Amino acid sequence: MDLSFWKDKRVFLTGHTGFKGSWLSRVLVSAGAKLTGYSLEPPTNPNLFSLSGVEEKMNSVIGDVRDLEKLKEAFVEANPEIVIHMAAQPLVRESYVNPVYTYETNVMGVVNLLECIRLHGASVKSVVNVTTDKVYYNKEWCWGYRESDSLDGFDPYSNSKSCSELVTNSYRNAYFNESGVAVSTVRAGNVIGGGDFSDNRIIPDCVRAALKGESIVVRNPHSVRPYQHVLEPLFAYLMIAKKQYEDRDYASSYNVGPDESGCVTTGNLVDSFCRTWGENQSWENLNMDGPHEAGLLKLDCSKLKSVLNWSPKWTVDYGIEKTIEWTHVYKVKGDIPEVMDRQIKEYQLMWEDL
Repeated sequence: MDLSFWKDKRVFLTGHTGFKGSWLSRVLVSAGAKLTGYSLEPPTNPNLFSLSGVEEKMNSVIGDVRDLEKLKEAFVEANPEIVIHMAAQPLVRESYVNPVYTYETNVMGVVNLLECIRLHGASVKSVVNVTTDKVYYNKEWCWGYRESDSLDGFDPYSNSKSCSELVTNSYRNAYFNESGVAVSTVRAGNVIGGGDFSDNRIIPDCVRAALKGESIVVRNPHSVRPYQHVLEPLFAYLMIAKKQYEDRDYASSYNVGPDESGCVTTGNLVDSFCRTWGENQSWENLNMDGPHEAGLLKLDCSKLKSVLNWSPKWTVDYGIEKTIEWTHVYKVKGDIPEVMDRQIKEYQLMWEDL
C-alpha cells in the first residue's frame, strides 16, 4: 500500500497514546504526515507510546475528549484535513466497573469531536470514527455480522460504541452531507500485536505470564473472536480515509476483521502463543465467574473487500509471531522504533506484492 498520499497531510488523531494509536502514529509520522494527537496520558506503565519514539515527531496534546474547550483549542490549532477518532474507554470489563465514565468518553467524546468539525472544520475533508465489532446486537450466531445488522451492544462498553455509531450517523445526515465532509465508521475485530500492556486482554496476559515463567490463566477459552494483527485494521482505516478524501462516495460504515481462519477460540489463540513462545509455556482454564461477555462473535467483511479491494494479509498465527518478535526486542531492551518500522514495512510490502 503506497503511503505517499499521507506526506504533508494535516491529520488529527485522538487516542494517539493508546496501543493502536501509538502504532498508527508510528505509521503516519514515518509516512511524513503532519500529525497532531489528542489523548490522555498513556494508560499503562510501561506503555507503547513512550517506547515508540513518535512523540518528538508529532504535536502531542494531552487532553480529555470530554473537555470540549481544550479539544476545540487543539483542533483549531491543528487545522486538519483528515480526522481519525480512536480515543475511548476500550475495555469491556472496565465498563462494568465505570459505566458513567465509559459513556461520557465513548459517546460525548465523539459528540465533542464532531462539534469541533461542524463548527471549526472548514479544512476537514475526511473523518474516520473507529468503533468496535461489539456494536452489533449479538445473537451468538455462527456467521459474521454485516454493516446492515442491528446495533445494540450488551455491556456498557459495547453499547456506548453502538451509541457512537448512531451519533456519527446523525451528524453525517444533519450536517456533513451538505458540507461535503466524508465520514465513515469502522468496526474492527480484536487486535493483537507488540506493545499492548493492557489488563484483562488475552495476549498481554500471555506475555506477562511468559516473561515471568508462569502458566497463563485463561478466563473464557471457548469464546470465539475475530483476532487480527493491529496493522490490519490500521491500514484499513488509512485506506478508507484516503479513498473518501478523494471521493466522498466511499464514506460509509465498514467492518474490518480476519478471514474465517482468524475467527478462533481464545484457547486456540493461546495454544498458538505457547507453541511460538516455546520454553514449555502452558496455560490453564480458570473458569472465572465474571460479567457477561459474548461467547461467539464474527464479522462479515465482504463490503470492505468488494468496495475497496481490501483483504487481510497476515494470519492469526503470523500475528502471534510478530507479537512475540516485538516482545523479545522489548525483553532485551532493544530498539523498539526499529522493530516497529520493520514490521510496518513488511506488512506494507504484502500489499505491494499483489
